[in-house]
Amino acid sequence: MDASLEKMVDPTLAEMGKNLNEAMKMLEDNQRKVEEENEKKYARKDIPGPLQGSGQDMVSILQLVQNLMHGEEEEETSQSYRLQNVGEQGHMALLGHSLAAYISVLDRERLRKLTTRILSDTTLWLCRLFRYENGSAYYHEDDREGLLKICRLVIHTRYEDYTIEGFNVLYAKQPVIYISSAARTGLGQALCNQLGLPLSCMCRVPCNTMFGSQHQMDVALLDRVIKDDVESGKLPLLLVANAGTPGAGHTDKLGRLKELCEQYNMWLHVEGVNLATLALGYVSSSVLAATKCDSMTLTLGSWLGLPAVPAVTLYRHEDPSLSLAAGLTSSQPVEKLRALPLWLSLQYLGHDGIVERIKHASQLSQRLLENLKNLDFIKTSVEDELSSPVVVFKFFREYSNRDQTSHAAQASTIQRPIITNERHIYDTFNQWLGEQLAQLVPASGVDVVELEDEGTCVRFSPLMTSAVLGTEIQDVDQLVDCLKMKIPVLTSTLQLREEFEQEVRRTVGLLYIEDLSWPGLGVVRYNYHSDGKNDDKQEKELEKINAELLKKLNDLESDLTFSLGPEFGGQKNCVYIGMVTEDLDMSELVETIAATGREIEENSRLLENMTEVVRKGIQEAQLQLQKANEERLLEEGLLRQIPVVGSVLNWFSPFQASPKGRTFNLTAGSLESTESTYVSKAQGTGTTPPPTPTSSLAKQRLPGQKIFKKSLRSSDAFSETSSVSHCDDLEKLDPRAPTLPPGQEEGPSETEKPEEQKEVAQETTDTEDIQSDKLPHNCTKVEEQQSQR
Repeated sequence: MDASLEKMVDPTLAEMGKNLNEAMKMLEDNQRKVEEENEKKYARKDIPGPLQGSGQDMVSILQLVQNLMHGEEEEETSQSYRLQNVGEQGHMALLGHSLAAYISVLDRERLRKLTTRILSDTTLWLCRLFRYENGSAYYHEDDREGLLKICRLVIHTRYEDYTIEGFNVLYAKQPVIYISSAARTGLGQALCNQLGLPLSCMCRVPCNTMFGSQHQMDVALLDRVIKDDVESGKLPLLLVANAGTPGAGHTDKLGRLKELCEQYNMWLHVEGVNLATLALGYVSSSVLAATKCDSMTLTLGSWLGLPAVPAVTLYRHEDPSLSLAAGLTSSQPVEKLRALPLWLSLQYLGHDGIVERIKHASQLSQRLLENLKNLDFIKTSVEDELSSPVVVFKFFREYSNRDQTSHAAQASTIQRPIITNERHIYDTFNQWLGEQLAQLVPASGVDVVELEDEGTCVRFSPLMTSAVLGTEIQDVDQLVDCLKMKIPVLTSTLQLREEFEQEVRRTVGLLYIEDLSWPGLGVVRYNYHSDGKNDDKQEKELEKINAELLKKLNDLESDLTFSLGPEFGGQKNCVYIGMVTEDLDMSELVETIAATGREIEENSRLLENMTEVVRKGIQEAQLQLQKANEERLLEEGLLRQIPVVGSVLNWFSPFQASPKGRTFNLTAGSLESTESTYVSKAQGTGTTPPPTPTSSLAKQRLPGQKIFKKSLRSSDAFSETSSVSHCDDLEKLDPRAPTLPPGQEEGPSETEKPEEQKEVAQETTDTEDIQSDKLPHNCTKVEEQQSQR
């Protein structure tokens, strides 16, 4: 490419392309050398500082930009951060911004010719590519700006005196703009704020509730609303329809809506991701009807993976003066240079390249949809199974023991909380599923979306993400494999939630906490039994015990996850249990939690009691030592207390007194005299301390079996082998008993001496006397052999 740049006539353009290539290589060098970059520690450059007087060269400035883009924060967010894949077509789009700045310095005549050619070429290519005949184009950075200009155009068209009288004509006959309830959030409010209209001028049309897609605008209801507005003296102005709703990707009935707009002389504007399929050879009839609308907005940047390219609004209007008044066209040539990045990128990709990218995204969605049909407990929400660019699915499990007829017969006051809780649980589980899939397969571009009727769902929209992330067929297959692994975990956890709740409620000392927003088995709290303590002290003790309980549960070698719950909105002093599998031993889990909590509580009480005993013992020891000092003064006399006289008296007649002291017995909790210690020259051991309370959580497990897992061996197998293993243990108690070969009776051999036979018989008799009370009933053969000996 460098050789081709050198052959250019204009050296400035060649230098510009060369500098852009060098700059992009320098900025992208960090992505190719991640390990080397992590070793470097850059100083924080995001703090504003003074401007250097001598200036800096281009390399230093680009190095600063690189440090700001891939600084120290990247180490913390390396897992969730993913930079857009900028290819050659992206370089062309970025080059367009540099060229626009260079072209703007040309003389006015050259600039006018060049901008006119760029604008006309781009408009012609887009109109032919998306089957929009005789259209004009408006290029804008904000994707809502095109609709805003269209609204101004319609106002100028319908209100002839608007340019002169302004808002007075709007006050006399209030305009109404209709948008779907499935439209983008905040779209209507943004339009009213920019147009200076009250919110009463915005009418949200509900979607279908009985027939058709629940994400399509209700045409019959819209017709009645428009009639009511006309009768009340309002002016229906514009209708915003969707060719691919932002949530589910469904398309409104554009054909019927166009007829309705023609009936009431309204403007029809269409937007949505499904408009990209107009470039394909096969287009569904619902999307093809968008070619007859009055205007449409195209977001080519996300569809084709082009960075920093403007959105395009195609429209049809015959009066150029009104278009100029509305801001759709401009007399300034510099404004027309917005189309330059898109003009360069479209030429680089070509018609076949553009169609291939959109076709690839449609194939990805079809591949995922076909795989989802074969999965159990997965419910999809697509408009057209043959050609749906957006795939929305969710985890949903029908309970086999739930009778819908009986539920319908119940009272609505009882049924409503059950349905609400069930939907809330499914929303939580699908939120977790979407986050897991996005983390495991980041190249898929799946995200979580909230729909009004379906609730929380997982959305796959390759038209918006595949060109940016480089999604391929193998990424879709990997997404399906991860989904297959997560479905058994979701079904098992959903099944065991109710069992866990019942088991916890039956267990003394545990309190079940209902948290529908937690994606896991459930939430449990060890209920601390307070003895007349105030609320603050009880709360601190409860927090301490549950924190220690969580720590000990995490120390166990298990596959379960125990945590404190979500960072915001969770319950305090609780143990949150994550997702589980079907081989979970529920009774062992709950017993372990309860026993561990009791052990922590007993240890805490033991320490608290010991602290109180030590405190009282110290006070008693102080009183006894004070009393002993008084008695010693009485025994020594008054003269011995005088400094000089006492020393002389002690020298002539030493005072012999036995040392008296006190020792504190922690086991008994009492003070004892040290006289016995001085007499025996050794400290007595005292009574034996009580054993430390421990929990009997040990359970027989197979080799390699983790805790909280059900044993693979059945209980019948243990019962059949229990008698045999017990008899083997009894035989091990007598190691001197010889092992006889088969067919030989148990008795003294001929070569044995009478003395040895007598000793063996005597020892056998003693053994029988000791173990006579311990022999089981099923070991009669061993008893007969021992009696014969």
